[in-house]
Amino acid sequence: MEIAEVLKLADELIFAKTGEHIDYLQKAILEGTFQGRTYPEIAEGTHSSEGHTRDIGSELWQIFSEGLGEDITKRNFRAILEKAKFDNFSSAIGRVGRDYVAINNLNICQERARSPTEPQNPQQISKQLHIDLGDAPEIFTFFDRTSELSTLENWITGDRTRLIALLGISGTGKTTLSLRLIDEIKTGFDYVIYRSLRFSPTLDATLTNLLQIFSQQSEIPQNIETKISQILDYLRKYRCLIVLDDVQMLFSSGQLAGKYKTGYEDYQLFFKLIGEVCHQSCLILNSWEKPREIARLSKDNHPVRCFVLASLGVAAKEILQSQKLADEETWSTLIDIYQGNPLWLELTATLIRELFGGRVAEFLQCEMPILDEGLQFQLSQPFGRLTAAELAVMIYLANSAEPVAVSQCLNKISFSPSEIVNAVRSLGNRFLLDAIEKEKITLFSLNPVLKQHVKTEYSQSA
Repeated sequence: MEIAEVLKLADELIFAKTGEHIDYLQKAILEGTFQGRTYPEIAEGTHSSEGHTRDIGSELWQIFSEGLGEDITKRNFRAILEKAKFDNFSSAIGRVGRDYVAINNLNICQERARSPTEPQNPQQISKQLHIDLGDAPEIFTFFDRTSELSTLENWITGDRTRLIALLGISGTGKTTLSLRLIDEIKTGFDYVIYRSLRFSPTLDATLTNLLQIFSQQSEIPQNIETKISQILDYLRKYRCLIVLDDVQMLFSSGQLAGKYKTGYEDYQLFFKLIGEVCHQSCLILNSWEKPREIARLSKDNHPVRCFVLASLGVAAKEILQSQKLADEETWSTLIDIYQGNPLWLELTATLIRELFGGRVAEFLQCEMPILDEGLQFQLSQPFGRLTAAELAVMIYLANSAEPVAVSQCLNKISFSPSEIVNAVRSLGNRFLLDAIEKEKITLFSLNPVLKQHVKTEYSQSA
């Protein structure tokens, strides 16, 4: 008797009963039972709770009992199949008589024996798309990100990547890109969900919210471990695309980048499980701080990827065009100064239109860069999260005429070498530094906008 034959029969019976194929946990329970493993052992191997594993097992034995006309339990499952000469089951499956299929004196009703590839009523099992975008902002304009969309779509639909961190400094358009991505590929999923974490919900609250979408008629468990287990089961059973925005709000201020707030450490385990446990779904994390676990998980051949969203490039001209600015020949200069950052350019373009009559050439006669009040506020948010050592590094770089190496920082900043090295790495994970390679040495600098912000806000500290 082969486990493959057991799984084939199970798939037939489950499909006939529920209209769904065998899922990851059901398969694990059958394989574990076939190998003589206990429920606790099966639960541990699938990162599921023991209680949830037992519940799924009970449902599974009920399906077998109804389908095969025998009282089947975990204890007698293998013995009954051995007694029934299971080696002839596979040849009998699919031979549908008027009322039932006979398999060595065990009867499977015609509906339950029907092949999954030949459903009696295709409409009963047609794919239904569930979209819940919650508090997603409405997108009125989208500037060209064709290459970025293509890469992300290939990772998700082609490579079946489970966990993607969409990263970049505030204003680069992570939310807009992820929502456009949803619109492009939503038909390939059973569930599409967007949620913002801007108000720092606990993992328990986030999981409860997701389970309410997946299991609208079911009671939500109280135990967080069970909630995680159920979410993973849904991610195996259905093809889901979930976007969690503003992930940086889970991290502490005044700490190195990516350190979770007290009481939010469970998110790290949850994201780790999403990347490591086998399932058919994808979770996208939007953040302007790089989660620490992502760096460890995103390796070659792993289903975990990082995508750093950078300048819009030439496509940023669409922003200036939409604001009806003049002097198109100078637009490239303006885009370079403001790093092709969509939000930075939109705020600056509004300033040019209101105070300079939309004339970019006149604006550029001023000492650059000029930071709109709204832009200053946007930049104050990531800067407000820096450690003292990080801020010291930023002030030093802002007042350096040329890019500098870490070794130069060690001699000029009054923090220990370890604090400075960790600060530089953390600033990189916040996307506040530019790094270049020169003569086999890595040099760091600030872009003009960040440099001007530091000089404006921290001139006394400089």
